[in-house]
Amino acid sequence: MNSHKMSAGEKGLKLFFYIVLSMVSIVCVLPFILVISGSFSDSAQILRNGYSILPRGFSLDGYRSIFLFPAQIAKAYGVSIFVTGAGTGIGLMVMTFCGYAISRSELKYRNVISFMIYFTTLFSGGLVPWYIVVTKLGLKNSIWALIIPSICSSFYILLIRNFMKTIPDALVESARLEGAGEFRTLLQIVVPMSKPILATIALFLALAYWNDWYLASLYITNADMWPLQYRLYNILNAASKIASVGAENFTSKILPTETQKLANAIVATGPIIFLYPFLQKYFVQGISIGAVKG
Repeated sequence: MNSHKMSAGEKGLKLFFYIVLSMVSIVCVLPFILVISGSFSDSAQILRNGYSILPRGFSLDGYRSIFLFPAQIAKAYGVSIFVTGAGTGIGLMVMTFCGYAISRSELKYRNVISFMIYFTTLFSGGLVPWYIVVTKLGLKNSIWALIIPSICSSFYILLIRNFMKTIPDALVESARLEGAGEFRTLLQIVVPMSKPILATIALFLALAYWNDWYLASLYITNADMWPLQYRLYNILNAASKIASVGAENFTSKILPTETQKLANAIVATGPIIFLYPFLQKYFVQGISIGAVKG
């Protein structure tokens, strides 16, 4: 039992750290609170009086303009959920296999393979060759065009490799002595011990897939296959064009407003925020170990 009694100086220092951390937390959370408040405010009052912690002139016009066609938004949500789930799962599996392979000292030419993977982080073939590859594979206007181009990251592979190299070789050797093959060793020994880095990379992948709209702008022309981010982008872009060609001919409910922009942010980011609490405990540990140890 720890019977150490804090001195007055230690208590004061602890209080100081709590105050500083509380202030930093408020600074980090305040912008998001303003976005939520602004999305429920009246656009005219925001333009006239600015933002506030509490909504100014409570209004749902920003959300009404987004959900003017609810079936389209629901379909876009479905596309984003599938792309995020499938892309994160498949990408994590592929990069785990690759990271484990190049982390094993018995793999021939593993340093050469690692260098080739690292080299792609320095130089890229560019957009045109990548577009040609995707279209030649017949992926254009398919759901896989939103998944495959982002399914593998050289940086994440190297993070996984660095983390797995910290796992004692004795554990792997003991599994092999018990008759386990490479696949069983990976699943039953290595993967459970690599949860911090895998959970961290899963979070990064999920965020990247959920927020991506660029791939849809390149490869998807069928509006029924637009993900949520690209659907919201087009709603706001269309409203802006309407306003630029003659706002007087349209009702205010379809014109772009400050509240509509803020409501867009809430609709787009709200669901993915709930993923973070489940992975938070692995986040710091995974990044620090995977990035520092090699």
